[in-house]
Amino acid sequence: MEPVSIVNQFKEFGVASVLVFSAIGSCLGVMAAGLSAVGAWKKGFVKNKPTPFIPLLAFIGAPLSQTFYGMILMNKIAEVVSKGGGDYLWLIGGFAGVVIGLSAAIQGKIGAAAADAMGESDKGFTNYIAAMGIIESVAIFVMVFSLQVIKKLVGI
Repeated sequence: MEPVSIVNQFKEFGVASVLVFSAIGSCLGVMAAGLSAVGAWKKGFVKNKPTPFIPLLAFIGAPLSQTFYGMILMNKIAEVVSKGGGDYLWLIGGFAGVVIGLSAAIQGKIGAAAADAMGESDKGFTNYIAAMGIIESVAIFVMVFSLQVIKKLVGI
């Protein structure tokens, strides 16, 4: 069995890191929004006041989409690496994964604030989703621009 070169190890890091960092951010974002939503539901139960279920669930689930963006980018990097290219795509994978993950974590914090506000007022769902969508745009931009850079660098 041939030893794996350092370059090949970095290629594999690029493939894995984009998904791992994106998923870590999604976990942190879901945690933040989920904790706040549970608190909002608890306040409603204590006051015998109905608290919205679906809107708060949407706030909890929103950061999950960044994991999909990481997966899409991971698949492209894996395609390039499987064809023998991508010696330096580990940088794109690592940095893009971190930014996509940060987007998810921050989106979860916005979702936490939204869950708290919605639990108190039962109003503003569209406003809160719009605020969460703005930070999600960062993840989408990073994914799309990274895919474009990969296409220009490698031609795939």
